[in-house]
Amino acid sequence: MKLHHIQTGPQDGLPILLVHGLYGQGRNLGAQARRLSQTRRVVTVDLRNHGDSPHDDRADYRALADDLGGLIDDLGGRVDLVGHSMGGKAAMALALTRPQAVRRLVVMDIAPIAYAHDQTRYIDAMEALDTTAITRRSQADAALADAVPDAGTRAFLLQNLDLKADPPVWRLNLGALRAAMPAIVGWPDDLPQGTFDGPVMALRGARSDYVGPDGEAALRAVFPQARIVTLKDAGHWLHADAPEAVAETLAAFLGEA
Repeated sequence: MKLHHIQTGPQDGLPILLVHGLYGQGRNLGAQARRLSQTRRVVTVDLRNHGDSPHDDRADYRALADDLGGLIDDLGGRVDLVGHSMGGKAAMALALTRPQAVRRLVVMDIAPIAYAHDQTRYIDAMEALDTTAITRRSQADAALADAVPDAGTRAFLLQNLDLKADPPVWRLNLGALRAAMPAIVGWPDDLPQGTFDGPVMALRGARSDYVGPDGEAALRAVFPQARIVTLKDAGHWLHADAPEAVAETLAAFLGEA
């Protein structure tokens, strides 16, 4: 599948590929892309069923990794790879199955384990929104408030509402994501371990519970060389909570092309 992506920075050298999480899109990592593109070629991508990329019934990690692999081939065959949450799992799956395609790997606030986090409640909320009555984002925000009380989460979800369409539509393939949710919150049990021997950094938020002791153990089992770095004052969406700190940490770890 050909994924929608945007390139910034110098057009030569080894690219940095930034991969967003569930319900996200490439522009969510814009602050990090702007910093890294000062010296590096940076590519932000929309995963399948998200943003401006095509929709498909499959949304498992092998499919996501294959998509990223195809994009990396188009970019020259090798990248520094950064993935957040679901995008981090897709990045790990790619690094394990196509290690030659990745020089350095950064996994942001996720581990190669199955989670019990309930993500379908957001699909329920988005599907329940009567978009025929919506003309402004503020209306959609008010309509979602009961189902999604946190204002930051509502703003994140509403980035996916295309208000230029008549009536407005969600850019997300909600049906496919709902059907694939067990796979998305899970982790494939048939992937190899230890096949990627390049540098790995696992970046987590101090206020997040996504990478606890079990997650640390799983990361070290799959990537024995992984360096785990904790950012204070950041939760699961650490790139939004601490954008400058994340950007500088990435720049220092990824270095030059």
